[in-house]
Amino acid sequence: MTDPRLAGLAARLPELRLLCEPAELEHYGRDWTRRWTPSPLAIALPASIDEVQAIVRWANEERVAIVPSGGRTGLSGGAVAANGELVLSLERMNQVLDFNAVDRTLTVQPGVILQKVHEAAQEHELIYPVDFAARGSCSIGGNIATNAGGIRVIRYGNTREWIAGLKVVAGNGELLELNRGLIKNSSGYDFRQLVIGSEGTLGIVVEATLKLAEPPPPSQVMLLALPDMDALMQVFALFRQRLNLQAFEFFTDIALKHVLAHGAQRAIDGDYPYYVVTEFDAADETAQETALAAFEHALEQGWVSDGAIAQSETQAAALWRLREGITESLASYKPYKNDVSVRISAVPAFLHDMQDLLGREYPHIEVVWFGHIGDGNLHINVLRPDDLAEDAFIAQCEHVTKLLAETLHRHGGSISAEHGIGLVKRAYLESTRSEAEIALMRGVRQVFDPNGVLNPGKVMTAD
Repeated sequence: MTDPRLAGLAARLPELRLLCEPAELEHYGRDWTRRWTPSPLAIALPASIDEVQAIVRWANEERVAIVPSGGRTGLSGGAVAANGELVLSLERMNQVLDFNAVDRTLTVQPGVILQKVHEAAQEHELIYPVDFAARGSCSIGGNIATNAGGIRVIRYGNTREWIAGLKVVAGNGELLELNRGLIKNSSGYDFRQLVIGSEGTLGIVVEATLKLAEPPPPSQVMLLALPDMDALMQVFALFRQRLNLQAFEFFTDIALKHVLAHGAQRAIDGDYPYYVVTEFDAADETAQETALAAFEHALEQGWVSDGAIAQSETQAAALWRLREGITESLASYKPYKNDVSVRISAVPAFLHDMQDLLGREYPHIEVVWFGHIGDGNLHINVLRPDDLAEDAFIAQCEHVTKLLAETLHRHGGSISAEHGIGLVKRAYLESTRSEAEIALMRGVRQVFDPNGVLNPGKVMTAD
């Protein structure tokens, strides 16, 4: 706490919790990318909106950069503090503030963990439908900052569909109350939607009003083994036509190998190149009969080689673990990750181009890929061989990412589907956004944060 700027902050906010120990700086200064050495100035843990505003105003006066921080489960470097920034962690602002039965909304602070939101909604026999494997550690503020998607986008959409209102501290320290939970509001620009997905570059979310929904009907979970990549979209089209899908997720045999090694249990005998976990409405026996008929049709057409259907919640969880356990099973490898998307109609052509690219550029490197086939989002994980130095590995991966970005551009896709741009994808933003769009983005950022103190260098370069 020897920096005079920090002494001034502490004097201004004597109740503010500030951390400066090396282990704390390292812990709070990085996210799941693990590619940058953390080097923050300090960690501030405000407990109120007033404290957040005061910190931002202090940062403007002292020209100190701020990195907003939630659960730090991001995969694009959006929460990395490697250049002497102040990390503003929102983990102490972690309360459920209000439930409104008439509006069917839940008002929460940004540090609330997604799992806690799910549980709070369930207490009122409702659901918050955004869901993904990191539910036990990611925070609502971070979900909003990246417009997180997850495994049920096919049914419910991304985070932005479920945000009724926001309170945001802008880059100048002003508190903005955006949309106020209204269903209809045509009174000009919707700044709420600008903030969602902005990765903390326009403002810091300090409160969110979340929409809730009726619980879905009882569901059934099925695991399918597929003989080839082309069958993925044929099976998806068949099941989407005949069933009300809640999720449709795929993974490869290589992904399955890692999950099984990490403790999951095999559900289908034999080895197949592709697998699908799908969940669908099954309120009565008719739905299950329809699903089995669809499976039999796919089997006759040669689109499916084998399958398993869960007969209990325990079995359903075991099938889902085969898909949701992939990221955790790869964590120790510190993989280089790509998170991309195309229109659903473009998936077949893109998959072939992508597979050709990865096979050509990574002939001796293991690539694990999986994704949300029902919304066009694919996750690519490249594992560094033991005999390849990390610098050389990253350089090779970034070369391939440039080629991948060009491929995505041809197919009208995006270099970031749900993890944000951050530091990792900043150089490839132009493959997704035009020069005119990027210029407008810079202009918006300047208005919200005139001194550039919020997450500088993320999403776009600072020029």
